[in-house]
Amino acid sequence: MTGDRMDDILTDLSALALARAVQANLYAFFRFFSRSPNLEFSESGATYRWHTPVRHPWFNGVLVSQPPSKDAKRLIAETVAYFQQRDVDVFTWWLEPDLDVSAWEVPLSTRGFHYTADTPGMAVELSALSEPPQPLPNLEIQPVTSQAELRTWATTFGAGYGLDIDTTTAYSGLIASLGVDLPLRYYLGYLNDKPVSASTLFLGAGVAGIYNVGTLPEARGMGIGTQITVKPLLEARQMGYQVGILQSSTMGFNVYRRLGFQHLVDMGHYYWTA
Repeated sequence: MTGDRMDDILTDLSALALARAVQANLYAFFRFFSRSPNLEFSESGATYRWHTPVRHPWFNGVLVSQPPSKDAKRLIAETVAYFQQRDVDVFTWWLEPDLDVSAWEVPLSTRGFHYTADTPGMAVELSALSEPPQPLPNLEIQPVTSQAELRTWATTFGAGYGLDIDTTTAYSGLIASLGVDLPLRYYLGYLNDKPVSASTLFLGAGVAGIYNVGTLPEARGMGIGTQITVKPLLEARQMGYQVGILQSSTMGFNVYRRLGFQHLVDMGHYYWTA
């Protein structure tokens, strides 16, 4: 297995450490994109930048790990120009967890950036994870093991999450280039042998991150979304991981709370729109 070694697994279960891990896992996920030939990325000093064909702000952005320096205005101007040249309508500007968000407010807002913190970041100790009731007898959740299954996964997730065809196609190409081996693992939920639900496990920053949870509209309300969230976490627990994290949608928030997730941080970031 690639990714975290066992001695890198997070064992500090304090609220502060868990809140930081929620952010750190997401940023490790962004950095993992650099393994794809379908992505442009650059890393210079304290700045990591990525651009993908996926027209979603979290798939085009910048992550900085230092307060603004005397070159901040130049860096911001160059970044805006970079994404404009690639016809990107919106991109994100992320800050490492220990940085003061307000320090970047003036230089970024001057260039038209806005701040948002409307996505709850949540974590659960896997030893305390509340396992849901037994799944439907005709429901089967399996990890994706081939490129053909990965294409099915992308189609299912896109339909379940409400993505348009172009975005789904671009995302399918991106994940196909990253393969199906850990630290990324994809899951498909089959109801009566039909794919109806999807999720992703990403092992990074010492914790198990859950991403891309989506269920087809006709299969909602049956607990399938809960099952396809829990199964990857139980497998991560068997690998020795002690913490699961995710960034919650409005629809999923109460579901995750019932599983034992705590709302520990809001995923604050700046964003720019054309």
